[in-house]
Amino acid sequence: MSARVVGSRGDRSDLTRAGRLVVKVGSSSLTRSDGALADEQVTALVDALAAHRSGGCEVVLVSSGAIAAGLEPLGLTRRPRDLATAQAAASVGQGRLMAQYTTAFARHATTVGQVLLTAEDVIRRAHYANARRTLYRLLGLGVLPVVNENDTVATDEIRFGDNDRLAALVAHLVQADALLLLTDVDALYDMPPTRPGARRIPTVRSSADLQGVRLGSGGGLGTGGMASKVEAAGIATTAGIGTWLTRADLVGTALAGADVGTWFAATGARRASRLLWLAHATRSRGRLLLDPGAIRAVVERRLSLLPAGVTGVEGDFAAGDPVDLCDEKGHAVARGLVNYAAQELPGLLGRSTRDLARELGPAYEREVVHRDDLVLLRG
Repeated sequence: MSARVVGSRGDRSDLTRAGRLVVKVGSSSLTRSDGALADEQVTALVDALAAHRSGGCEVVLVSSGAIAAGLEPLGLTRRPRDLATAQAAASVGQGRLMAQYTTAFARHATTVGQVLLTAEDVIRRAHYANARRTLYRLLGLGVLPVVNENDTVATDEIRFGDNDRLAALVAHLVQADALLLLTDVDALYDMPPTRPGARRIPTVRSSADLQGVRLGSGGGLGTGGMASKVEAAGIATTAGIGTWLTRADLVGTALAGADVGTWFAATGARRASRLLWLAHATRSRGRLLLDPGAIRAVVERRLSLLPAGVTGVEGDFAAGDPVDLCDEKGHAVARGLVNYAAQELPGLLGRSTRDLARELGPAYEREVVHRDDLVLLRG
């Protein structure tokens, strides 16, 4: 394990002093407009990261580009809109992308390891522990992990598209000291930077600094945009990880501590990584409606959800799926992994676990959602 940052200062020095750093690079920073990997851009990124690693920093690279890299060999001129073709492009492109990284990092005597993740890999206890163990072991062996969403099999994840949120969540998974988001824009501006009078925002310390900022959406080969990067920075910073946003060709300058890009200062304390994934990387498969007493127990007392407090069930979900816990007005107050399928729950509602166990057996003396598998969404 690397040396940790000794006391976060809440400024740009958190990046330069980081003992463990997660770096995210987008498709547009790695490929040409025709979809082919741009060798010189990949090489420049690798050279900068290798130089930073030589100073003792552990690096995890979250890299987009698999789908884009698969376009040229498949004869495609634009990013596919249908799921099957996108998955096929990812299947072809992921190997090409990793081959490029393997060759480029080998010039610096650095071994890379591929890690493909989906949300399910990290929200379920056993999968989460395995993913974290694998990443920690790779770092312990001196390997640089290259992380991507498993686009060849993902469904909702591939439509969500960009890796910005993934990078913020991986930063929590590996307990990184800082997050660096690399894109094709040099910083966050108060309006699209091509417009006259646009001003760079050098530092964001709270949501108040973003009032009036107009964020653009993504286009071209990538699927992310400035909005997704600000969202990712928010996920990281509210849980204690400072985030730097800048253009990919400025990575060396940023890592040297120069005044480029935008620094998002950490605003909160670190939280359990698995619960961050549950809150930010999953989509609810259904809803449970709770009475006021259950709302208080879940939100204020941080207790598990029992059948007695559930008044309604919506959706078609299986045991282990993420569901939203909603108040009487239908507002989601929490999300959790449910222990029962949707078809099982109606007969259990409003009843105590003791009565259910006596009538149906000991398997029914359990929570609908255990507090360890539950994260608050507000309040």
